[in-house]
Amino acid sequence: MIRFGRAICGDLAQAERREWWLSNGLGGYAAGTVAGSLTRRYHGLLITPLNNALDRQLLFTRAEPALEIDGQHYPLSCNHWQSGTIAPRGHDHIESFRLDGQLPVWVYAVGGVRLEQRIFMEQGEATVWVAFRLMDAVNQRDHHSQMSSGGITPDTQILDKRSLQVSYADTSRLHIQLDSGELQVEHNWINDLLLPHERERGLPDRDNHLAIAEARLTLNDNSWHGLRAGLHPCLSPDPAAALQHEQRLQSDYLARAHATIKSVTPDWIEPLIATTERFLFRRPLKEGGFGESIIAGYPWFGDWGRDTMIALPGLTLSTGQLPLARRILETWADYVDQGMIPNRFPESAASTTPEYNSVDASLWYILAWHAYREAGGEETALRNVLPVLEQIISAYHHGTRYQIHLDENSGLLHTGEPGTQLTWMDARVNGIAMTPRIGKPVEVNALWYNALCAMQVFCEQLGRNGNNYAALAEHARLGFQQYLRPDGGLYDVLDTPEGNDASIRPNQIFALSLPWPLLDKDAANTVLSEVHKHLYTSYGLRSLTPQDPAYRGIYQGGVVERDAAYHNGPVWGWLLGHHAMAHFRLHHDAPAALALLEPMGDHLFDAGLGSISEIFDGDPPHQPRGAPSQAWSVATVLEAWRLIQDQAIQKQVGSHAT
Repeated sequence: MIRFGRAICGDLAQAERREWWLSNGLGGYAAGTVAGSLTRRYHGLLITPLNNALDRQLLFTRAEPALEIDGQHYPLSCNHWQSGTIAPRGHDHIESFRLDGQLPVWVYAVGGVRLEQRIFMEQGEATVWVAFRLMDAVNQRDHHSQMSSGGITPDTQILDKRSLQVSYADTSRLHIQLDSGELQVEHNWINDLLLPHERERGLPDRDNHLAIAEARLTLNDNSWHGLRAGLHPCLSPDPAAALQHEQRLQSDYLARAHATIKSVTPDWIEPLIATTERFLFRRPLKEGGFGESIIAGYPWFGDWGRDTMIALPGLTLSTGQLPLARRILETWADYVDQGMIPNRFPESAASTTPEYNSVDASLWYILAWHAYREAGGEETALRNVLPVLEQIISAYHHGTRYQIHLDENSGLLHTGEPGTQLTWMDARVNGIAMTPRIGKPVEVNALWYNALCAMQVFCEQLGRNGNNYAALAEHARLGFQQYLRPDGGLYDVLDTPEGNDASIRPNQIFALSLPWPLLDKDAANTVLSEVHKHLYTSYGLRSLTPQDPAYRGIYQGGVVERDAAYHNGPVWGWLLGHHAMAHFRLHHDAPAALALLEPMGDHLFDAGLGSISEIFDGDPPHQPRGAPSQAWSVATVLEAWRLIQDQAIQKQVGSHAT
């Protein structure tokens, strides 16, 4: 269980660096710190799409609770001001904080009483609850932006003593309701709040919020009482029933996951299983209705093609959600264009054109279908999508966007043109790609070979001739041997405009971690040894060896400094799973491979609680950076754990049978 006592909760620095995150299955979320203070522009209680896209708007920032006992007033909130003042200091009264599954729970001990507070979102609804029981501020803005004082003038209308409606110029409405007590309208601007995380990122760090009402609740028993905020009103707000419903949904989700897991799950795996649901959401389809997709990370990512396909096996197949996996795969099939799936969708409802600047997303898509079939996915689904998969291979073979094409001599894919960034190392500074990798990137061709092998398997499963895919795969395997460096390891990119790139980067790990490895045992051992020596850390692989002059060991500074460093030193959590899978595929030593994953269990008590951060500093102690809750970080660790466990169990069963 993720739980902290007064030692963490009462220490503002420790309580602020630990964040809780909730999602509503629509792409919306709620987030904050253990301390209750706002440290990011993205913190708030209701951030949700309004127009069936990912145009997420901050509608409800916070409720600032205060307890009144025998005339004594005890503020329970915490604010960080531009002056440096911390007031009030409600975190001093937090006795404990824990996650109940994914739901944040505070216990305050003050004035001789103990008060429990819970925050939860309703799944499939743009609604959040803040509920309290005795035991013995509102805004609207885009979630990427900040609010200036007086920046909005909503119309606030009291409907009755327990409900009010806030109407905005864009016709959206926020409904705030109490189950008991009464509401009184206010209209006060709370100015000059400090956002420490934004200051750290070199971004504007000042925010302002409009307080529109005071809610007074009487707590005199063990019953739940609270406040509900949402885009649609509720006929009879009942926090106890709403909480019970969300807990039941969470319990059912975990039960489905555990029903497919053959081994005992260690304590640190449990939060990862629970947090997988956070990234799943309904994606509006271009022809109406809804499909399914995956949010790449919280708070600032939408659904990205590459991230979705890398994360899909860990988030859905490792947790027994085969029907959901199929819906995600079929949703993305509708957007394949010129053999490519989108790199990302626009967040605004005003723009509907996806971006296709990713060379590897479509190859990961084919491997996601292979993982689906390996997990017992339906043959009918594969038969229906096979023409789309064939279109991908044909387009890559004969040529598609951004000079992506097959080099007929080597059997390898060549990709890229000046000004583009097509691999996962895609940071740009002032329009310039920091790691352009034009040529033949090593992981792209590892994926190409694996996609061809998967297509051959698909043809066999469907009773079709797959010899053409087998021939292309063999040609690619032979050509791939050109990546072997004389001094060990693999080139990162062949045939760049400057020649072969010998930078020691983690991309070579995919020659070992994917289902069909490309190297003989001696070469594979050399690659794994180089990766482990130069790049391995407890939380993933560095994006560049510290011995390289371009290495940046600390991810900090403004946007330009951070983007320049993004793929030149920081540790990427999603690569830890592939490192463990590579180790297991090569050595078949389950305990040793699992030991590579276990340190991540300690990180679950830091940053995005119960989740895994996007990146970490390359230098010790590897501070978490970037998005505090990243889908592929969670997914690949979970996928690696599940793959290693299942294959180890199969091996044991086979040896006993013999």
